Amino acid sequence: MTDQPTPAEFRARFPGLRDTVHLASCSQGALSDRLASAMLDFQHSILQHGAPWDVWMAKVAQARAAFARLIGADVDEVAVVSSASEAAYQVASTQDWSRSPRIVTTDMEFPSVAHVWLAQRSRGAEVGYVADHDGVVDSDDYIAEIDGRSGLVSIPLISYRNGLRLPVQEIAAHAHAQGAKVFVDAYQGLGVEPVDVDQLGCDYLACGSLKYLLGIPGIAFLYVRAGTRDDIAPSMTGWFGRSNPFAFDPRTIDYPDHARRFETGTPSIPSAYGAVAGLEMLELVDPHVIRDHIRQLTRSLHGQLAEAGETLWSPADDSMRGPQVALRCTDPDNLNAYLKAQRIFASPRGDVIRMSFHYYNDESDVTAVVRAMAAYRAMA
Repeated sequence: MTDQPTPAEFRARFPGLRDTVHLASCSQGALSDRLASAMLDFQHSILQHGAPWDVWMAKVAQARAAFARLIGADVDEVAVVSSASEAAYQVASTQDWSRSPRIVTTDMEFPSVAHVWLAQRSRGAEVGYVADHDGVVDSDDYIAEIDGRSGLVSIPLISYRNGLRLPVQEIAAHAHAQGAKVFVDAYQGLGVEPVDVDQLGCDYLACGSLKYLLGIPGIAFLYVRAGTRDDIAPSMTGWFGRSNPFAFDPRTIDYPDHARRFETGTPSIPSAYGAVAGLEMLELVDPHVIRDHIRQLTRSLHGQLAEAGETLWSPADDSMRGPQVALRCTDPDNLNAYLKAQRIFASPRGDVIRMSFHYYNDESDVTAVVRAMAAYRAMA
């Protein structure tokens, strides 16, 4: 990739960063000029054309194709859905749990996905958890939970709780050796972590556009490896889940043999515009360059906060830490309110404040947090 923007040039495309420190990409990515323009384009399409469904469907197809490129997949391996929860449900509901009843997940899984797995107990599934050890999940512990009765193994790419990078490849290889399928929730890493689904070895991968993919809520993508077969046909379906959605035949339900069999009704068109805008921004930069830039920033913030005596829950090891620094505190909501007053946007979860980085962040953001934390502690 040639003529990539520097972090400073990329940052200049996000007008809000002129007077804010945006460290909440784990919740919502910052607003780019391209995204703002895309929202106006959607409005203009209605004003100009009334109901331009051909234009809108082309935008959805553009989003699908861009996501496929990002993860190294074929376009027919990607379904457009509304959320990661829907993606997880579509996968879970097509499994026959009487054959291989165990679902293996982890306490570091995001509840929206974990709750879908739990809901499968009414259909005969058994859910097993891999515990963390002070915020770290060992591959050996995962592997010990996976046996011949395991039907599905769920592995977050990055944990939402503290930014832990999980050993997906190693776990997936063992899961496949035991005959289990593998689901990866990539929401907390895709966009700032290089992802190649063939290298990961997963059967399914889900991610939405509002966080590190720099879009807005309302749209997500489900990768389904070509050749992956369902035990049961999807029961939550709709006209976009047909071989020919525009046949408009209410008496026939057929499913394509590719990922779009998991689609349902009309996707969120504004969100598709946003997804394309965000994915186009990411295509400007090699994902390895993004990861390396962020690694330097998280290392700097993690180290400086630790030196200042703060208690951190994110891994200190670069190889295990994703784009997030997680700071433990007794009153995260109060701290978050203080940081907001300083125009520093972070994301509290449980007893931690999560500070997440993107390619648009720089060392000045690290300095701002370190100074704000020192001032906050001085008030205590």
